[in-house]
Amino acid sequence: MYVIVDVETTGGSPKNSRITELAMYKYDGERIVDKLVTLLNPEQPIPEFIVRLTGITDKMVADAPRFFEVAKQVIEFTNDCIFVAHNVAFDYGMLRSEFKQLGYDFRLPHMCTVRASRYVLPGHKSYSLGNISKELGIEINGRHRAGGDALATTGLFEILIKKDPLGLKTFIQQELNPKSIHPNLNLEIIDELPTKAGVYKFYNEFNQLIYIGKSINIKKRVEQHLRNTKTAKGLKMIQDIVRVDYELTGSELIAMLLESDLIKQNQPIYNRRLRKSLFPLGLFDEKDDLGYLRLTIQSTSKKTTLPLIHFTSKKEATNYLIMAVEKNRLCQKLCGLYNSQNGCFHYEIKQCDGACIGSESPQSYNERINQFIANLTYEGKTFYILDKGRHKAEKSIVWIENGSYRGFGYAPFHFNGKEPFHWSKYIVQQLENRDIKTIINQFIRKDKAHKIVEI
Repeated sequence: MYVIVDVETTGGSPKNSRITELAMYKYDGERIVDKLVTLLNPEQPIPEFIVRLTGITDKMVADAPRFFEVAKQVIEFTNDCIFVAHNVAFDYGMLRSEFKQLGYDFRLPHMCTVRASRYVLPGHKSYSLGNISKELGIEINGRHRAGGDALATTGLFEILIKKDPLGLKTFIQQELNPKSIHPNLNLEIIDELPTKAGVYKFYNEFNQLIYIGKSINIKKRVEQHLRNTKTAKGLKMIQDIVRVDYELTGSELIAMLLESDLIKQNQPIYNRRLRKSLFPLGLFDEKDDLGYLRLTIQSTSKKTTLPLIHFTSKKEATNYLIMAVEKNRLCQKLCGLYNSQNGCFHYEIKQCDGACIGSESPQSYNERINQFIANLTYEGKTFYILDKGRHKAEKSIVWIENGSYRGFGYAPFHFNGKEPFHWSKYIVQQLENRDIKTIINQFIRKDKAHKIVEI
């Protein structure tokens, strides 16, 4: 059974806002079987901009029930249901906040129709409730009112469940099971974790640092750890976690750099137990008997030389090499992507110049290979990588000088109007190692949101 919910509130944060209107539609997978729609007295003034958005005024809610007066009804209505909402983090967070003020820990499995829609119905320009409803022909009677928006979300959910019921189930987020975690771990602290990029740390009951990780969404990643009861090692770590600490970085790159550095410094027990090589595969270049440079994907543990570039999986490596071959007009056969005694497929369609059959000279072919290799790394270059800061008023900076990593830091948002030669004052000096070089190269290759300023 599903309960599809929308709330209207006095503001945008569960910490200091209250619910002004609540709508719930109980859905059995085929049709609506029950509903609960009511205005609520928030016991605080409704801001003017909220009045303009929703049309709900202080006068309208003056005689409405307060939340504690409907709380028992809400619990009974939602019992054994999956909580569904469009941007579920907000609606679910508001209900949990209201119950928390009453001393009750309200928890249900929950699902977000925004995330589910992107998966089940890909290709739409916008997945806001208004836009996706318009594109799908779902009528909203009363936009920005709980009843109208919840009913529209129900219409959207009905489309999703009919199109891909099995895929939709993968978006159900189970709540943390208090029985599987350490009794001294405060779940309220977990609820308050930020949904931003950074590094997180787990401590045991003896205040020993046992694990360090990084994520672009700290709260989501920590909760994933605490739900990982499928393996013996994962379950053991969950039962050891008593305290969670974190450090915001803003930038995913700095989170990766900081994580690597902290793990090397502290060597937490679960990082040693659970962590395999981050980059087990690499791209290598070797000259064959005919003088042609061949690119191959191999395990880094079996090679004594450093790879041109590292990869986390065979799929990632293969996809990257396929794109490199197409972009640089390289030979599929000499890159290990086409097994044939004759020419490669690209030669047949005139996208390869024939190195595979000897019609292109090693000198000509190797020139393109060497140009490709030269563009892979930042060897010898001096530049800054600019990315998101920890908040809107700043930017993060990573400094590379003459091909060596110097460190990272943060600067006021408008600092990049100044000469780059002065930016080093924002940098906290760090040491470079092999992992750091790989992390930076991987980030530059994969991330498109950052900015590079060359000196």
